[in-house]
Amino acid sequence: MSSEFLTIYWRDMLRFVRFKAALVASLIQPALWMALYGAAMSNNFSRLEAGMLVPPGAMTVSYLTFMGGGVIALTTLFTSLFGGITLLFDKNWGLMRELLASPMPRNHIILGIGLSGVTKSFIQVMVIMGFGLVIGVQFFPGYSLLQKMGAVLGILLFVGIFSLGFLFLSSTISMSMETPEGLQAVITLLTLPLFFASNALYPIDAFPWPVRFLSQFNPLTHLVDGVRYFMIGSDFYAIGIHYVYSSNDLIVSLLALMGFAALMFLVAWQVFKRAVIT
Repeated sequence: MSSEFLTIYWRDMLRFVRFKAALVASLIQPALWMALYGAAMSNNFSRLEAGMLVPPGAMTVSYLTFMGGGVIALTTLFTSLFGGITLLFDKNWGLMRELLASPMPRNHIILGIGLSGVTKSFIQVMVIMGFGLVIGVQFFPGYSLLQKMGAVLGILLFVGIFSLGFLFLSSTISMSMETPEGLQAVITLLTLPLFFASNALYPIDAFPWPVRFLSQFNPLTHLVDGVRYFMIGSDFYAIGIHYVYSSNDLIVSLLALMGFAALMFLVAWQVFKRAVIT
């Protein structure tokens, strides 16, 4: 059983490593976000922060640090949503027909693709953190070595669950599409509202109330909250806004992501159970 599951996992990871252009692009893209967008916007927000009142002794972080968690979340979103394209290629090349006809349980296909996508997301998170430290992002300010290790594990936990949910969603869409162009169009349509109705790159306090309400049900918002909790802390100021994350907030975000991932797995499983490739 495990060998069947690992076969799907390693096949996708080997494909990821062997396509050098895709590998390099997936690693450079988040670094460019941090270097170009982050550096430019950080200077602008620094001017705005100069006139904002922050209580003496309060912990403040730069916009570059604030958006660091958002870049981790956005990169995970893009990687996960495009992760299912592997299945679409398998359909077009006739490999999916052989996989579905084999005695291997179909949920192993879903889980193998899902966990390979999670591995890719973990690699990108490490790249973002390493590059962020180089350009001045204050990851884990004041943390001890043990606290840093725990924080990294916490970030990976949130990233992994979020990534699984969107990989299952991407797999479902891929099994329903016939061309990469169709898949790309649907993913782009999903990405825009998820991106703009979240707190990845800017605060949601000034959003119109309908958008602010919807953002509370946005998985990307819950991922960003979890990442920032572990990456910065539970109480800090950024862009003149006071952010406080309680343990209850963290648990709610974790449960929301787990519920989303479980729901998407059930949907993907139903699609795979009924799939017939001719």
